[in-house]
Amino acid sequence: MNRKVSISEKYKNVYFIGIGGIGMSALARYFNYHGLNVCGYDKTPSSLTEKLQEEGCQIHFDDFGNDIPKAFQEKETTLVIYTPAIPKNHREYNYFVQNNFTVLKRAEVLGLLTRQSKGLCVAGTHGKTTTSSILAHILDQSSWKCNAFLGGIATNFNSNLVLSETSDLTVIEADEFDRSFLHLSPFASIITAVDPDHLDIYGNEDQFKEGFRQYAMKTEMQGFLIQKEGLALNALSKTYTYSINSQTADYSLQNLIWEDGFLFGDIRLRNGFWPKIKFGIPGIHNAENALACIALLNEMGMDEQTIRRGIESFEGVKRRFEFCLRTEELIFIDDYAHHPKEIKVLIDSIKLFYPNKKITGVFQPHLFSRTRDFADGFASELSRLDELVLMPIYPAREEPIHGITSDWLLQKVKCGKKSLKTPSEVLQHFSNFKEGVVLTIGAGDIDRIVSPLSQILKSNIE
Repeated sequence: MNRKVSISEKYKNVYFIGIGGIGMSALARYFNYHGLNVCGYDKTPSSLTEKLQEEGCQIHFDDFGNDIPKAFQEKETTLVIYTPAIPKNHREYNYFVQNNFTVLKRAEVLGLLTRQSKGLCVAGTHGKTTTSSILAHILDQSSWKCNAFLGGIATNFNSNLVLSETSDLTVIEADEFDRSFLHLSPFASIITAVDPDHLDIYGNEDQFKEGFRQYAMKTEMQGFLIQKEGLALNALSKTYTYSINSQTADYSLQNLIWEDGFLFGDIRLRNGFWPKIKFGIPGIHNAENALACIALLNEMGMDEQTIRRGIESFEGVKRRFEFCLRTEELIFIDDYAHHPKEIKVLIDSIKLFYPNKKITGVFQPHLFSRTRDFADGFASELSRLDELVLMPIYPAREEPIHGITSDWLLQKVKCGKKSLKTPSEVLQHFSNFKEGVVLTIGAGDIDRIVSPLSQILKSNIE
């Protein structure tokens, strides 16, 4: 039987269209680490592109069209990887397609990597970045080690990429956007949630859920599928469920308490009981994400103490319930939540931890289509805030949809104090805030105001 030829053996150049994306940049760093020449385009400079350039990757911010750097014009030795977020009229993309280069989506490349190693993949509408980061951290601090491609900057690694020369395990965040996760071949999977999203791609809720049904069936027969209780997804592999406060799930997290600034809880396993697990990061949803990792690693045979140590020492992911300021009077938390269910668990956690504090949320809706499809859900959850500051919709890849605006959404929100503000107006709004909980919420470019807002809030209480 012939040995499979790896990408690193077949090509010497890799060209990325959309190299600055969180997932694309991890792949770029991976191939750069393995000695391939890496070059690429992105729309705007960012901290991710700066990091790649520091590591030796060539990056430009103009669409070169046919004027590709000469070293990357050899189609036999150059692999082209693109993100589905780029427009189809992108001139570089069309140059490579028209000249018969090997042009693959990022997900197709991740699929190849799962077939060359033992893929541990994390899918779900919510929580996949945190869950895959927890999983990667536990493995990395164990003797098992792993490679990992993450959809966020994990604080323990200060990176979206984890590398190991010895491990055959690869942790991958399985993205449902554009049905990308159907390219993967997981040995084992975690599925956290199947709440409808990306209806601009799937069309309707049934088709969205069908995508997850197809993904669940891709788990290898010898492996495991770990899924949130209630999803009822079938697989060819063994399947186990997890949930908080469940008497019927195979893995349940119970007796959650908030003590000395940390979450603790008991784990009931299908084959045992682990009392008082300490979670390194706050958030009920993060504890549930950790429970999914406990289930997977326990089924794979990892010992309790190694798992405990990894859960306790995990420091979180940038923009996932990230504390930017934490004093007795004033707390500032930044979170990536961009779906009503994600906003719900965020506010649930804040109300558990800070039951007597005023909660002010700054929310930037992400995509016109998502705002339209889930407007009532957004309005319901945002109405639970004491005050809402709403920013204009972040369009990302979309053109405006008539009538779908932040002002339209704001009218649906019922909280007592609400307003619509531009980024600069948001910063001015908080110039005198000295107490309560401040949240920045969203998946667009709201992160650009996090640092200046943090500085303003710190200066307010000094």
